[in-house]
Amino acid sequence: MKIVSADEMRAIESRSERAGVSADALMERAGLAFARSVRRRVGHLTGVRVVALIGPGNNGGDGLVAARHLARWGANAVAFLCGSRPVPDPKTDAAASGGVRVIDAAADPNLARLDDALSRAHVVIDAMLGTGRSRPIGGAFADILRKLAAAKARRPGIRVAAMDLPTGVNCDTGDADPLSAAADATIALGFPKRGHFAFPAADFVGDLEIADIGIPPGLDGGVPLALMTRDWATARLPRRPADSHKGSYGRAMTVAGSPRFLGAARLAATAAIRVGAGLATIAIPESLIPSVAAGAPEPTFLPLPEDVPGVPSPDAPNLVLNELDNYDALLIGCGLGQSLGARSLVERVLLSGQDLPPTVVDADALNALAQTPRWHERRRSDAVLTPHPGEMVRLTGEPRARAARERVELARESARAWNKTVVLKGAYTVCARPDGSALLAPFANPALATAGTGDVLAGAAVGLLAQGAALGDAAALGVYLHGMAGAAARERFGDAGATAGDLLLELPKALESLRRTEPARRGGAAWLP
Repeated sequence: MKIVSADEMRAIESRSERAGVSADALMERAGLAFARSVRRRVGHLTGVRVVALIGPGNNGGDGLVAARHLARWGANAVAFLCGSRPVPDPKTDAAASGGVRVIDAAADPNLARLDDALSRAHVVIDAMLGTGRSRPIGGAFADILRKLAAAKARRPGIRVAAMDLPTGVNCDTGDADPLSAAADATIALGFPKRGHFAFPAADFVGDLEIADIGIPPGLDGGVPLALMTRDWATARLPRRPADSHKGSYGRAMTVAGSPRFLGAARLAATAAIRVGAGLATIAIPESLIPSVAAGAPEPTFLPLPEDVPGVPSPDAPNLVLNELDNYDALLIGCGLGQSLGARSLVERVLLSGQDLPPTVVDADALNALAQTPRWHERRRSDAVLTPHPGEMVRLTGEPRARAARERVELARESARAWNKTVVLKGAYTVCARPDGSALLAPFANPALATAGTGDVLAGAAVGLLAQGAALGDAAALGVYLHGMAGAAARERFGDAGATAGDLLLELPKALESLRRTEPARRGGAAWLP
């Protein structure tokens, strides 16, 4: 499912019209789909009071269609015209004929009638601006949003449903006006928008639902960003035939661990096994093996020679390279530390010129590359890089603010420039590929903001690579499974207190859930009894 900007959505709508689906038809379908979503959430409509805040453009037209259908199904619907509508306006006329009480803001200078309507409302439809907001909100729109905020403060049970985007949210950047209307649910029309997945706007979206409004298939060509979905993930799961053995599912080597970060090696290698790899081996300085093995009985070990306890010696890279012919995938960097021995190990393995199995580069290996001029020219073949924002800043030299505000574009630019698959971690993780395309994960989870969760993600990716998944698919599917596991941990422990080790127990459950191909839950919890 593609994620679009405002310009991309307008282009798709133009193509739709040329394909024979008019703007009016899309508006009618959008309003009906929105009304059905509200009805599904409310559970019943008889006696339910709905106030639709109607803007001057197409978003307002969609809202009028929705109000008309809700009135037809038994709701007591009021449409408050927040700005000038076309004259004549068939959508306003049809709503009024369909039983919707229409109030024009021009006839309500003190907004007393709006105040009265909001004081009684069960549901408010925000159909003021949608994707059209491009400047700070002022004038009558500002006054109306203040009235809505005050009504919600007095009566927290009011539910706000946003048509496409909450008013005040920028469709492309995710900026949010100080007066932005926080929604309980946002029903995106046709396609999700970039602003739905960017902060601070994402905090205003509430429960996001994507409504099919009848845009003909195939009109989204050229849109580079897509959303990972359950169906997408299910289609990319490695097969698990009954007639198989551990050799059927690949061997993953994890070069990881240092005296300060013993847990990273254990988490990464165990995650590879938890997503189905047949064998995981930890390559680690030999003096550290007893401590790691005590908490990780499943992986095997490749003892690395060391001159200083816990630090790889100059002989370690050759040992790793000689062993890699026996492995299907490589992960390097988790908890490796930044000693000179660790940095030399990373550089001599990754930039040796020797053919390597499909490779994931994480954590301290990324930090080592960031200190190596033209590293991407010395390793031209693709690999998966999994930086968090701080590591991305070090790799790119870009300001931290850009890594936060322009995550998608920075990841896409870097993937193209480096010829690597870039997984930029964080809320709504971005998986960018060298061809310029990118996938966005649908997860923003504070429970994952704890040490070690990145090691689990890297381990999941290398475990999928070992089973034969394509490089980009393994990276993105690893992100999706990691996100599912994190959501389960959050459900169990809340926003704080879950550990990276908890994810290890949830990864196989996430896999099994996808294999059962359970349909995704539509909509959100009921709003009214």
